[in-house]
Amino acid sequence: MEGTDRNWISFNEEHLKRMEALSTFNEIGKALTSTLDVKEILRIVMEKIRQLIGPKNWSLLLVDEERNDLFFEIVVGKEANRIKGMRLKMGEGIAGWVAKEGIPLYVPDVRKDKRFTNRIDKLTNFTTRSIICVPLKSKGKVLGAIELINEMEERPFTDEDMLLLTTLADYAAIAIENAKYLKKVEELTITDDLTGLYNSRFLHRFLDYEVERTKRYEMELSLIFFDIDYFKSINDTYGHLCGSHLLAEVGRLLQKTVRKVDVPCRYGGDEFIVVMPQTGKKAALSAAKKLREKINNNEFLKEEGLKIRITASFGVASLPEDTNDKLGLLHLADQAMYKIKNTEKDGIAVA
Repeated sequence: MEGTDRNWISFNEEHLKRMEALSTFNEIGKALTSTLDVKEILRIVMEKIRQLIGPKNWSLLLVDEERNDLFFEIVVGKEANRIKGMRLKMGEGIAGWVAKEGIPLYVPDVRKDKRFTNRIDKLTNFTTRSIICVPLKSKGKVLGAIELINEMEERPFTDEDMLLLTTLADYAAIAIENAKYLKKVEELTITDDLTGLYNSRFLHRFLDYEVERTKRYEMELSLIFFDIDYFKSINDTYGHLCGSHLLAEVGRLLQKTVRKVDVPCRYGGDEFIVVMPQTGKKAALSAAKKLREKINNNEFLKEEGLKIRITASFGVASLPEDTNDKLGLLHLADQAMYKIKNTEKDGIAVA
């Protein structure tokens, strides 16, 4: 009877553990459908790893596609603050190998595995003994890795731990992929695909925010509004494709010329706006002069073998000096620009 009782207790414990795992997966699944906040999803995944597996030290690393390496996004356990933000080369260490190969890996003794690197241990005075690591994969693409460091004293890592971790990693990968997709969609809705500048949709939202902030903190806000002179004749002479290339070059020149705090936008057609937070009219006028000089001295469409010189008409307006609202600011800057556009062109007017 005692053996039967023990078997029953063991069966009951396993059943309860499976029910807890199913409940966890259901909870994460609901979170995935209710939020696109990747940090919230990863927080839930982190909490469930702690509940179901109970590691004292573990990390979630993400792939940096531009640098082709891994960085520690989440670190739990000893020396966590020192490790977060550190990087591994693709293929370096157990996590780097897993991310490169896209294969889960369990190493019970890292001293016997040539793939292990002790670089992080040396920097943090930590001792890694064992690692279980799984890739974060979505649609066959590796986005990162989750690794558990050092088996618990009470028990070693098990096949069930590997299965649980792999399933949780799949959920984390879905969350990361969704967040990347959402970011891309948001960028498409607020960015002009020809010039790479912000579009008018973003401009109006940003101005709403900046005008309110300027009023609240009694600061200044300025706009530079400019329009390329004789742009229609460029299209008529060289074709619309060259006209589009020229606009793209103006966009790149604009990004290189303005300050980091300024927000350059393509307003529409050949019209551009630069929003200058915490900037008065005098400073904005100086910036407009610098931009005009850059445009005048630049040769456009050199790759097409044309080396075109262009000019532009500029208007400058400021808040609160000229107006107290967004539409007034836009209208006055536009009106000042047209004073130049409809007369001598290639100049600057202030509201």
